[in-house]
Amino acid sequence: MSENKIDRATVKRFLSYVSPHKMLTLISVIGMIGYAGVDTLFFSQLKPLIDDSLQQNNYDYLRMAAYAIVPLFILRGVFNFMGTYTLEYVGTKVVMRMRQQLFDKYIHLPIEFHDHNSTGSLMSKILYDTEQVRYAAGKALLVLVREGMFVIGLIAVMFYYSWQLSLIFILIGPVVAVIVSVVSKRFRKVSKAIQKAMGSLTSSIEQAVKGHKVVLMFGGQTLESKRFQEKNNHNRQQSMKLVNSQILSVSVIQIIASVALAFVLFVSSTPGMIDNLTPGVFLQVVLCMVMLLKPLKQLTTVNTEFQKGMTACASVFEILDQENEQDTGNQELEKVKGHIEFKEVTFTYPTKQKPAIKNVSFEAKPGQTIALVGRSGSGKSTLSSLLTRFYSQQQGQIKIDGVDIQDVKLKSLRKQFALVSQQVTLFNDTIANNIAYGKHDVVSRDDILKAADVAHVTEFVAAQEEGFDTLIGENGLMLSGGQRQRIAIARAILADAPILILDEATSALDTESEKFIQHALEELQKTRTSIVVAHRLSTIENADIILVIENGEVIEQGSHSELMQQQGMYAQLHAMQFST
Repeated sequence: MSENKIDRATVKRFLSYVSPHKMLTLISVIGMIGYAGVDTLFFSQLKPLIDDSLQQNNYDYLRMAAYAIVPLFILRGVFNFMGTYTLEYVGTKVVMRMRQQLFDKYIHLPIEFHDHNSTGSLMSKILYDTEQVRYAAGKALLVLVREGMFVIGLIAVMFYYSWQLSLIFILIGPVVAVIVSVVSKRFRKVSKAIQKAMGSLTSSIEQAVKGHKVVLMFGGQTLESKRFQEKNNHNRQQSMKLVNSQILSVSVIQIIASVALAFVLFVSSTPGMIDNLTPGVFLQVVLCMVMLLKPLKQLTTVNTEFQKGMTACASVFEILDQENEQDTGNQELEKVKGHIEFKEVTFTYPTKQKPAIKNVSFEAKPGQTIALVGRSGSGKSTLSSLLTRFYSQQQGQIKIDGVDIQDVKLKSLRKQFALVSQQVTLFNDTIANNIAYGKHDVVSRDDILKAADVAHVTEFVAAQEEGFDTLIGENGLMLSGGQRQRIAIARAILADAPILILDEATSALDTESEKFIQHALEELQKTRTSIVVAHRLSTIENADIILVIENGEVIEQGSHSELMQQQGMYAQLHAMQFST
């Protein structure tokens, strides 16, 4: 597909966002046309003022103009409000809708998408790119219609009074069109580079702010400052390329217009023409030509904004056209018993060649605890991601209570799991709301307090002035790592799911808290199937089955005592951890 076809499709799709506001857009267009019409009327009266009034000493026309000028300016103000306010209103509504669609898309896209796109880049699209669209929907359209109509009005006045002189000026139209076309391609190219640079800039800011403690601890201020300076300067350079193209195009068009004006003045001085020109007609045509320079400049400049807006639109539409997380299931599951089966499961990440999981088979009966141990990167956490269908295996089957998870609706499937990982995610909300996340409408305050008691959250909440209604900041900034982990565990307890996934669930707890939590989790695990990913082998010695994972394969399987007797990798890992 050619670039022009892509542009037409983008513009057409952009207009679909404006179409729900047809009436307001019509009002705005009427306002802009009215505004341009009043201005054109003013400039069209120069010839009658000179030839019919001043030269013939007829001052009635001047008195009539004095009476009309204030009402006309009031009318001009009304038209200006109609055109500007309604168009800004439409522009903000378009951006609001686009931002909402982007946000909704982000939270429905698969994990794979987020794994390959930085948060800063995605934030840039929802904040910066959509703002460029607002300019296209607002400022660009305002200038395009209002100044465009003003240009048409001035040209009509010129032709009305002297088509011969006006025809010379019109000959520059094709030249201007060629220049605008060439410059538009340049604008689109540079605009894409600016958007990419802005995404990189936002990502750099986010990285430095989120990793502030690490930056301070390891003296990385100079390094981060230099990185940001490079990206900041690259963004500036791209912006200057856009400004350079804009200035050159405006200057060239104005020079061409001045040549046309000079030619008109020269032709006006020829004997054959000067005899037929009155002072009023001459000044009328020349003034209209001079007045054309400003709107022509604005129309050329607005092309920059429009091209930036359309490039931003294409960037936003590219995200909106991404496929949502695929839900191939058609079955609803009630609360399952928790019988899990992995049968010859193989999975390779999309960007990798080597399988992360290879021919893994195991079975967890209802109520059993399955522990996954092994070196970092061996594939332990990948198994839990497959179980919850964050990713889907390429080979083999995963069943819950005899039902292939690929046949189960995602929402129904994930209701069967409660997940506690070492990377705790909390929201800038109260402690109570973080515990009850996703279940606000089905749990009571007492349910929240009970879960908090079991997870030993109540102990540190008691020290907070506002108790469970304490705001904890972005990702629990106001809490320690252990406190955040306890809230995550309370959330899992409250979920009351039949299958529990613990991915290093006690990794951020101190020894005393870990003992309390471990006891709570053991009580919790008695009534549900548990998948436990662990580095600390002391936490999984009571597991029913321990799977030792190495390079994505299960190399050992059995209880703690059985594996110790085998004197294999598990025994080696155990000896290393308990050597002291």
